[in-house]
Amino acid sequence: MRQTEDHSQRFWLAYGAASLAVAAMALGWGIFFASRQAWALVGIDIAVIAVALMSFLLAHRRQLSAALLFSQVSFFFIILVFCLVFDVPDTVAPRVTHIFLLVLALLGYINYQRERSRLQLAVIVLCLGSFIVFSSTNLTAPVTQPIADEFRTFGTWVNSIIAVTLLCGGIYVMQLKFARNLDQARDIKAALTNREFELFYQPQVDEAGKVSGAEALLRRKRPGGGYISPAEFIPAAEQAGLMPALGDWVLGEACRTLAFWQQEEPTRHLKLSVNVSVDQFMRADFVETLLARITARELDPTRLKLELTESMMVHDVDGIVEKMRSLRATGIILSLDDFGTGYSSLSHLRQLPIHEIKIDRSFVQDAPQSKRNRILLKSIFDIARMLEFSVVAEGIETKEQLMLLQSFGCTIFQGYYFGRPVPLAEFQSRWANEAPPLAETA
Repeated sequence: MRQTEDHSQRFWLAYGAASLAVAAMALGWGIFFASRQAWALVGIDIAVIAVALMSFLLAHRRQLSAALLFSQVSFFFIILVFCLVFDVPDTVAPRVTHIFLLVLALLGYINYQRERSRLQLAVIVLCLGSFIVFSSTNLTAPVTQPIADEFRTFGTWVNSIIAVTLLCGGIYVMQLKFARNLDQARDIKAALTNREFELFYQPQVDEAGKVSGAEALLRRKRPGGGYISPAEFIPAAEQAGLMPALGDWVLGEACRTLAFWQQEEPTRHLKLSVNVSVDQFMRADFVETLLARITARELDPTRLKLELTESMMVHDVDGIVEKMRSLRATGIILSLDDFGTGYSSLSHLRQLPIHEIKIDRSFVQDAPQSKRNRILLKSIFDIARMLEFSVVAEGIETKEQLMLLQSFGCTIFQGYYFGRPVPLAEFQSRWANEAPPLAETA
């Protein structure tokens, strides 16, 4: 998380500096045109200054995506007007203002890599399409106010240099980002090779207060000691397409743990939950590989629980359902993770062959104090009962949250109230051989 925050901070600083630079450049041109009494051009420069300062303020408030989109759309229309009305090509100098459309398209692409949206794609397409039109034609507005040739000759060189400089800066930023992603990908691959990853286990407690299983959570060991949070390496792994490799390692370790538990009487009843990423689940050989592992270790498949995210629903639903049915037929438990925060609909829930839904912690946190959250929680439990799903609640930290969930009919509980994720050896010593009453758990 620290690395992500640092990167966002650097991006904000760079964007803020660029906004102020644009405002300063427009101010300079505004003063120049004011001295020549070209008031229409002064008006354009004032608009540029206003957009640049507003973008800076939005970014300063950490509304970076809004700032980027606002500046792109605003500058697009400003450039459009300038090209059609003022920057009219002639025999003295060509039109050059449209080059800034490439800068906007590049900025849009950088923002699209941060946060993908259809609106951002539309802006990129508009910028590129307009650049092609202005480069290929002498299109102008019916009424024009061409800049005087004595200014255009000088301005053509200045604007071309500025536009190319901005393009080079954008390419440099992209190169840094790609290099950073490549370094992170190599680092994760090396960590897999060097066995720097480890599974932690967080207890799950049933309605009788007994430890019924655990969720396996991935951690990475620091070379100098301590552990790295998944928030620091999972996003990089997703961008680099390494989640199938990480997920494969996790499933292998989970099966090894289940084989170990299966040999001991106190742990033979425990179930183990494993998160499965979209990329991993969508692999053509996912089902066959997992079943081969289970067979090789002679595991009881009913002790393995796969937690699948709602985001899978944006992919091939029919193909996903077919895979899930194959897994369910073997006895593997299927759980829909982070329920209520993704893309599931009631129609999806009806056709998905799942056993349980796992309520996202965001619904649990404020439920005792929020009437709206309590109503939402109760609705989720009502839907689960109608569809004959069991319900797991995560993120439980207080007794009030626990009692509320019990009143709704929750069957499995997970959270810091019962225990934090710990290495396997500590889990074995603290919970595997104990069954503390639910009311006495702390």
